[in-house]
Amino acid sequence: MAFNSILRKSGSFARALAVAGQLTKNNHVGHRTLICTAINHHKDSFVPKFHFSSVAAQKKPTSDENLLRVIQSEIECAQETDDHNAVEGVPSNFPFKIIDSPGQQTITLERMYQEEEIKVEVHMPDLVTGEGNNEDDDNESERASQSSIPLSINVYKKGGPYLEFNCVGYPDEIIIDSLSVKNPDLTEDQIAYEGPDFQDLDENLQKSFHRYLEIRGIKPSTTNFLHEYMINKDSKEYLVWLNKLKSFVQA
Repeated sequence: MAFNSILRKSGSFARALAVAGQLTKNNHVGHRTLICTAINHHKDSFVPKFHFSSVAAQKKPTSDENLLRVIQSEIECAQETDDHNAVEGVPSNFPFKIIDSPGQQTITLERMYQEEEIKVEVHMPDLVTGEGNNEDDDNESERASQSSIPLSINVYKKGGPYLEFNCVGYPDEIIIDSLSVKNPDLTEDQIAYEGPDFQDLDENLQKSFHRYLEIRGIKPSTTNFLHEYMINKDSKEYLVWLNKLKSFVQA
């Protein structure tokens, strides 16, 4: 009886593969998904199950086993959908040295410009899906519908204060959110005056500081490359993070 049951389930499995094969014949796109779905749907019924009453045979609680299956499924999905092995080629005219430490949320850019040392901390991009309202010409509304990348830029000279810019890079545009003069000699209980909001500065002064950053390499061509670079980094870090979760649950 048990052998006949296995034969019946084997036939069901074969039919599932046949259906998947017919579907892939008519639709070449996603054929791996169809076959994998058929196999996964019937593999549990194809393999005979043996039940043991011994408690020792249960190595992990059911909840942990379910969690591992979900994590493994997410790992496989990330491997298939994300180009985590992509190597973003650095443009020949990219002015910065990239310091990218695995496992970190940010990367650091460094360069010398004349007698100045420039350091940029680049954060993970804020991705936006969907389309904005094309009928609305307001700049704020348009930027809200675009993906962006946050930047913290420090400009140092030999000794003394340095400039700190907090910016957001959008496609073909860089917004300066704040500008302050930092004094490294101040103690913790001293609060420095950081100036007015950048948007409240004279328009000509705002434009001049945008030009100031552009000359030092902070321009749309730079931030557009960094946007793609950080998307790839996010995919890699996510996959590593998932595998760490899996290792912890399995331990």
